[in-house]
Formats: sequence, structure tokens, C-alpha cells
Amino acid sequence: MAHIPKLLSIAGSDPSGGAGVQADLKTFSAFGCYGMAAITALTAQNTHGVVAAYPLAPNIVAAQIDAVLSDIRPEAIKIGMLATPDIARAVAETLSRHEARNVVLDPVLVPTQGVSLAAAGLEATLVANLLPLARLATPNLHEASALTQTPLASNADEMAAQARRLCEAGARAVLVTGGDLEGEPIDVLFEAGERRVFRGRRIATRNTHGTGCALSSAIACELAKGAPLLDAIATAKAWLEGALEAAASLRLSEGRGPPHHFYALWR
Repeated sequence: MAHIPKLLSIAGSDPSGGAGVQADLKTFSAFGCYGMAAITALTAQNTHGVVAAYPLAPNIVAAQIDAVLSDIRPEAIKIGMLATPDIARAVAETLSRHEARNVVLDPVLVPTQGVSLAAAGLEATLVANLLPLARLATPNLHEASALTQTPLASNADEMAAQARRLCEAGARAVLVTGGDLEGEPIDVLFEAGERRVFRGRRIATRNTHGTGCALSSAIACELAKGAPLLDAIATAKAWLEGALEAAASLRLSEGRGPPHHFYALWR
């Protein structure tokens, strides 16, 4: 039998199923991987936005991660919403103790619609404690601006400069995603002193809830399978474009629905 890669998501819960651990688990399954999840926070949200967020106690988050990693060794770990500096520090300490590998950090800070998902001081804690553990960080334009404390990037050069700063802070590689730019979307990767620009197609859809979660989780799946980083990103981006094109077929609501994670499987 073929080996089935195992992945752990450390993130908040989205009861509408479009983002957070629910989106991560769907993505893991879409890529033929076995998914596990440690929940950091409960949220009240839907396709119209986040109504409220309720972080869990840091020791409870750490206990979930400990329970999994002491029994099942994942080939990759995706980190999403951490909510508070104390949770971020607890996650960092636990992952360091277990010598976690292929950590993909998606620094969830502010949702497109609704209340904040990050307590004061989380940005600095992510930079100090979790970036050094990351094989890859995947901030969007707003998150890269907040993490580097620099103005919002408007082009590839500015995105690369922010990615470089985050690598200098400890990350092995940083992919700044530019879906919010005008025109055709570009993502900029900085790794080992070099930058790489990934170009994509602008998909005409309102169903973009949880696209950041889906992209970072898809990259983590490919890393878990042993793919080189550049190939992992390219594969994940191609899959996400297909998921966005098929999103309307889910017919969920009038809000910002999620991508169709299983578009290639549900024929």
C-alpha cells in the first residue's frame, strides 16, 4: 500500500466549514492525506464574517498537540489562527520539544470581514517564537505589513522586501500572497537570499472565504509528500484556482463562500 502522509492543523474552528481547521482538514483530504487538528479557539462566524472569537487556554492547546505528536508523527504541520501571544508561545514550545518538521505558518491576524482574530502583541510573538520554526510562512499583504511594521505593499518589490525581513527574523522561506493586489494576482517567495514571483489568474468569484487557509494547507500537503518548495507552491496554486472556479457550484449562501475543496473528487 502507498504511504499516506499525515498532517496536523493547529488553528481555530470555523463552524461554517470554510476556514480554520475545517478548511485545513478538507484540504488535507483533497490531497490524499490523513488530517489531524488541535483547536486553538472557537469562533462564531459564517460566510458574512466573524461575529466572535473565544480562545482556548494555552495549556489545553499544548495538551492537544502533545497528545498527537507523542503518538502520531506528522510529515507536516500547518499553523493558522493562534489568537493570543500566550497560545503562540505554548505552540512554539511544544513544537520545539517535539522537533516538528515542515511547519507552514499562516499568520492569521485580521479577517476580511468581522472582529479581530488576534490579541494585542500577537504579531511580535509570531515573529520571535514561531518564525524560527517555520519551513514556510504565508502572510497576505495585510499580515506581512503588520508583521514587519511597514506600509502595505503595492508591488512585487515591496512584497519581496517584507518577505526578506521576515526571513531575517528567522523563517527559512516566506511567501507573501498578493490576492488583494489590483490586476492579476502575484505571490512573492523569498528564500536563501533569492526571490521568486508566482503569477496566477484572477478568478471571478465572491467565494474567497478561507483561501489563505486552503493555500497554506495545500502547500503543507505537498511538502509532506516530499515535494520541493517551488513545486509545492505551484501545485497548491493550481489546485486553488480550480477550487475557486468551482466554488459557486456549492450554492451555500449569499455571502463569501469558501473554495470547493473537493472539486476534483465530487464529479
